[in-house]
Amino acid sequence: MTTSLPQHSASGVHACLLCDWHYDPALGDSERGIAPGTPWESLPADWTCPECGADPSAFDAV
Repeated sequence: MTTSLPQHSASGVHACLLCDWHYDPALGDSERGIAPGTPWESLPADWTCPECGADPSAFDAV
């Protein structure tokens, strides 16, 4: 199943609309095995917000 990711932002940072957690590609998501430098568009389809579990459709570019 493919999840549609929100639009790209210039910084690559995306914020969860449910809990305000921010995905920053420069930092990645080490708890979920996402290496620093991984762009938003390259996150796996099953990736979810580490804070609240929301899927990528609940994120907006900032």
